[in-house]
Amino acid sequence: MQRFAPSRLALAAALLLASPLAAQETTPVDPATATANAALEAAPVFDGHNDVPNQLRARVANQINAFDFEDTTDTGEGHPQGQALHTDLARLKQGKVGAQFWSVYVPSNPDEAEAVQEVIEQIDVTKRLIARYPEGLRFAETADQVERAMAEGRVASLLGMEGGHSIGSSLAVLRQLHLLGARYMTLTHNSNIPWADAATDTPKHDGLTDFGRDVVREMNRLGMLVDLSHVSEATMLDTLDVAKAPVIFSHSGARGVTPHPRNVPDTVLARLPENGGVVMVVALPRFINEGLRQWGARRAGEEARLKGLWQGQPAKVIEGLAAWDKANPEPKATIKDMADHIDHIRKVAGVEHIGIGGDFDGMPSGPVGFEDVRGYPLLFAELARRGYSQAELEMIASRNILRVMRAAEAYAASVAGSPPIETLISPTRPE
Repeated sequence: MQRFAPSRLALAAALLLASPLAAQETTPVDPATATANAALEAAPVFDGHNDVPNQLRARVANQINAFDFEDTTDTGEGHPQGQALHTDLARLKQGKVGAQFWSVYVPSNPDEAEAVQEVIEQIDVTKRLIARYPEGLRFAETADQVERAMAEGRVASLLGMEGGHSIGSSLAVLRQLHLLGARYMTLTHNSNIPWADAATDTPKHDGLTDFGRDVVREMNRLGMLVDLSHVSEATMLDTLDVAKAPVIFSHSGARGVTPHPRNVPDTVLARLPENGGVVMVVALPRFINEGLRQWGARRAGEEARLKGLWQGQPAKVIEGLAAWDKANPEPKATIKDMADHIDHIRKVAGVEHIGIGGDFDGMPSGPVGFEDVRGYPLLFAELARRGYSQAELEMIASRNILRVMRAAEAYAASVAGSPPIETLISPTRPE
């Protein structure tokens, strides 16, 4: 029998198949990971809340001409606790983020005129950041613009105001901020405002005042999303009584899993199907892990006890608290905790009413596995392991919030002929 020497081409093919690279390429992909990747390829993440604009104010006083947003992993040096930013263009791409509501937050402030000025400054710095990176970011104001930016491989960038103090109790200011591009407003932050109660303050209005109801009506008329994260349960229910368009919770969990006041109670979740709104599940550890919430309460109690024992001796308090911390390690929240909240919302309200609102750069760190904006694919893989289909993952990633945006835009178009509401919070009286 005649023998033929193998050709060079055959030898090269054999070597390639035997190489570690070829073995890696043929390694089976975890089915849950494959489902998650397919979902995020079809429907990239549209995240409801990111606090990079506030970090720009705190870290660099909004002076961003020399700020590098391509890679912010080395920004810990300028932070008191050494914390680097959670967000940059490279990591947004790794996290499969296709759209982001940037929070133009300013702290709660009884001087409402100052708050109005500051929120305009935050809108300015966010728009300037977006304009500096046209290959990575694209300013967006509508659902169609979001989808176009996603299709182009850019992160659609929208503005969300956090806290109604930012409008200075003026519907005129609300309208002008909408013209500047704000597409949602969280009705309160951590403190009550003159027309709405917050979740983490002593109730003053039992929800919304009459002016607060007009704020909701005017936001609906404008097509601006009403965000109910941070508000009290009474404010949530009052808003649902008034709203003609779907509401959002830009970064909240489920109170049925972790009974933190910042989370959404089942009484409200049960009403979401009728309203059409969406809860964008937060990653902030103490909102999503009950063990961590209880640990924090115990630690605060121990600190108060030590201060009572060692008045005027702060070193003794620090020493005692350090000993308590050593004996009581802090629990860690994980991606599984986030998935538990998503599971609960699906059970009470339905998968059509779930989104994601990480709250990155508004917290020291996300949960284990979700420490920065790279973590979304791992979360979606966990959901796939729990039985969520690719279609359901796509809804959670971005299709639900896009539906909400379109519904708000459609309602605004249907009442386009209606005049602006002219209510004043306190009618002026002649001298």
